[in-house]
Amino acid sequence: MNALEQLRQHTKVVADTGDFAAMKAFKPLDATTNPSLILKAVQMPEYQALLVKAAQDNKSKGVQAAVDALLISFGTEILKIVPGRVSTEVDARLSFDKAATVAKARELIALYKAAGIPKERILVKMASTWEGIQAAAELEKEGIRCNLTLLFSFAQAVACADAKVQLISPFVGRIYDWHKKAQGANWNETASAGANDPGVQSVRRIFAYYKRNGIKTEVMGASFRNVGQIKALCGCDLLTIAPNLLDELSKDAAAVPNVLDEAAAKAEGEAAKAWGEKEFRWHHNEDAMATEKTAEGIRAFAVDGKKLDDLVAKAIG
Repeated sequence: MNALEQLRQHTKVVADTGDFAAMKAFKPLDATTNPSLILKAVQMPEYQALLVKAAQDNKSKGVQAAVDALLISFGTEILKIVPGRVSTEVDARLSFDKAATVAKARELIALYKAAGIPKERILVKMASTWEGIQAAAELEKEGIRCNLTLLFSFAQAVACADAKVQLISPFVGRIYDWHKKAQGANWNETASAGANDPGVQSVRRIFAYYKRNGIKTEVMGASFRNVGQIKALCGCDLLTIAPNLLDELSKDAAAVPNVLDEAAAKAEGEAAKAWGEKEFRWHHNEDAMATEKTAEGIRAFAVDGKKLDDLVAKAIG
């Protein structure tokens, strides 16, 4: 049994890609997309037809309508491959606008409904800003399930639990990147691997907090740099993994023990926090890594969102 098959015995494996061929190869349960992944996929020759159709069908409605149609067409095609859910992201440029995020999420769900896709198969993704989390709290009450992404701090995870969101995507690789860069010449790769990886430790802390306090929100580790990080989170509710790492795991014969045990997590988790907006902002601000990486991630997704707009505008002509 290879490492990927072993991982699947304890964790739901999700594909982190917009490439249908990769999904067919690895048979994940769910799939996640983001502006950067869609931008990358839509420039591949095999997906040009989706871009052209979205542009032509929405010529009179404008660029934003065509972009939304493109996102929905990718999601719809993905749902023909995966048996579970697809995550579709709200434009990162709305990350600090609660009302606009709620409105966009409703629009996306309505477009999926028109395409014959029930809302239970969709997770609407948004950044884990205070505004994004509050938008998700409102949407969840309407039965629109949310995936809170760009999550780097414990404060973000606490607020997401309070908002009763369906799922969070705490990032592993980008936390690792920050600490590696911050330590420079003092970074010790061996000493900071596996369970000692700062990104892995962040997810484990959140997982333990959720399990101890009976929080139903699903924890999906994301943004991996190597298979060691993935193996160190075996037992997490879900893990979303890029195709190159899924391939590596499928060729790996090493044993993959279950390390995130729910009973053990309950014993090590922290007591519930009663944090409102002021406490959220303070604790998140106290975490330099999280503050920097959240802002950086929003900026990067916004840049790719603009590039996608420009591609669609060009296709509309």
